[in-house]
Amino acid sequence: MGWENLTSVSEFFLLGLSQQPEQQWPLFGLFLSMYLVTVMGNLLIILAIAADAHLHTPMFFFLANLSLTDTCFVSTTVPKMLANIWAQSQVISYTGCLSQLYFFLIFGMLEASLLAVMAYDRYKAICYPLHYIMVMSPGLCVFLVSASWVTNALHSLLHTLLMSSLSFCADQEIAHFFCDINPLLSLSCTDPFINELVIFTVGGLTGLVCVLCLVISYAYIFSTILKIPSAQGKRKAFSTCSSHLSVVSLYFGSSFCVYFTLLSNHSAQKGAVASVMYTVVTPMLNPFIYSLRNRDIKSSLKKLMWARRTHSS
Repeated sequence: MGWENLTSVSEFFLLGLSQQPEQQWPLFGLFLSMYLVTVMGNLLIILAIAADAHLHTPMFFFLANLSLTDTCFVSTTVPKMLANIWAQSQVISYTGCLSQLYFFLIFGMLEASLLAVMAYDRYKAICYPLHYIMVMSPGLCVFLVSASWVTNALHSLLHTLLMSSLSFCADQEIAHFFCDINPLLSLSCTDPFINELVIFTVGGLTGLVCVLCLVISYAYIFSTILKIPSAQGKRKAFSTCSSHLSVVSLYFGSSFCVYFTLLSNHSAQKGAVASVMYTVVTPMLNPFIYSLRNRDIKSSLKKLMWARRTHSS
C-alpha cells in the first residue's frame, strides 16, 4: 500500500451494530435498559455483601470484586455507544479509542482471572474444608485479587502501547460498536506481526493459565463430590459451586462462540453482534445467576430491601 494512503489519525468512526437509521433508537433503548440493569444488579450484589457480616468470607469477597469488574467492563463500551447514537455521531478520538481498548482489555481479562481465582477458592472449600479458613486467609485473598489487577493492567498496557506504535490508513471506519483489538489491527497500514505475536504468546499464555486453573480445580471438585456417600451431601457440595460454574460456562462459552463466529464468517459486523454476548449480556446475567442460585445472597438482598423499606417509612 502506498505511503499516500497513510495518515496521522486523530479519530475513528465506530460503525456500531447497524447502520440502518430506523434501528438506531430501538438499539438505544435496548442497550440503555441492559446497561442500567447490569449496573444496578452488580451494585446491589456489592452492597448486599458489604452490609451483611455473614458474607465477609473469601467466596463473597471475590464475588464483590467480580461484580465491580462487570460494572466497569460494561461501562467501558456501552456509554460511548449510547452517546454516539444520541448525538447521531460515530466519531471517537484516537486517544479515546486507545483508552477504551486499554480498559476493555483490563476488565475483560480481569474477569477471566477472577473466575479462575474463584475456582481455586471453591476447590479449597470443597476438597479441604477443615483447612479452608486457614489457607484462604484475608491476606491471600487480597494478594490474589491485587495480583490479578496488576498483571492484567500491565498486560493491557503492553497491547495498547504496541497498538499506538502502528500507522493507520485513510480508512478509519471500525466495524464494531467499540475499539476492539482485531478491528483496529485490520486498519493498520504497517505490519502488525509483533502485535499478533504478543496476542498469541502473552495473551494465549494468560488465557491458558486461567483455563487450566478452572479445569484442574473442577476436576478435583467433581472427584471429591463423587466420593461423598450420600446424595444429600453431594447436592450440598455441588450447590456451593453451581453459581460459579454457571457464570464460567456463560462467559467462556460466549467468548468461544464469538471466536468461532469470526473464524467461520469472516464478517466483522457479525462478529460485533456476537460480541454483545460476553461484553453486555454476560455482565447483566451474572447478578441474576448469583442472586437466584445462592441462598445467602438472596437472604442478604431481602434484608437490604427490608431495611431500606423500614427506613423510608
